[in-house]
Amino acid sequence: MTPSALAVVKHFWQLMASNDFESVGAVLSDDFVLEWPQSRERIRGRDNFAAMNRNYPAHGMWRFTVNRVFGDESRVVSDVSITDGVQHARAISFFTVERGLITHLHEFWPDDYPAPANRAQWVENIE
Repeated sequence: MTPSALAVVKHFWQLMASNDFESVGAVLSDDFVLEWPQSRERIRGRDNFAAMNRNYPAHGMWRFTVNRVFGDESRVVSDVSITDGVQHARAISFFTVERGLITHLHEFWPDDYPAPANRAQWVENIE
């Protein structure tokens, strides 16, 4: 039985948390493509995905906190916080899953910014 798209993406994040980025290839299709629209980059294939993650400058092991994950039969969205103990980031990831494998990942890495003072009377700070 083919695992659900949601189960595949949850497994993806578990494998990423191992920091063994080659192991993530187990849930990536042969024609896997990752796109980062903000930097206009495209990564094709398991090997390039693993090499990019393995060689990314880090201060320690990467830790991943899945804040939210939801989806349907073939599309899943996740909101994940990532840190190496020094660097902190958040990824909003849109996955396409076919036949139990991730075929496409469209990912956004938003930067934090301070809340503008002009709306302080209507909002509350999220900690």
